[in-house]
Amino acid sequence: MAKGRRSAGKKKEKKNIPVGVCHILATFNNTMVSFSDPQGNVVAWSSTGTVGFKGSRKSTPFAAKTATEDAVRKAREHGMRQVEVELKGPGTGREAALRAIAAEGIKITTIRDVTPIPHNGCKPPKMRRI
Repeated sequence: MAKGRRSAGKKKEKKNIPVGVCHILATFNNTMVSFSDPQGNVVAWSSTGTVGFKGSRKSTPFAAKTATEDAVRKAREHGMRQVEVELKGPGTGREAALRAIAAEGIKITTIRDVTPIPHNGCKPPKMRRI
């Protein structure tokens, strides 16, 4: 089979997943949104870079909203109507992404913050001098 190609008969199948989990990773430079089934298999995803933002505009709340709307649209095709949200990271796109999910008509059951917090682990990087 040729490298990087799908087999001729294989087509993307539409699964019927009414309940899922939305993972939002909001860093200082980017926001990534993925929808998965309860077992953790990714159904749909999007990020501010794939939606078309570049450079410093990727880290804006508007870019996060646009990326979330794109991911929600893809998840809706698979029948997703209800999600648990897991937020990770300190970025500006956290609240914008949450609002976008609610505005698109998907019901949010729980919101969980899973940002990793060190219990005095590694030494943090030195302070930035500007």
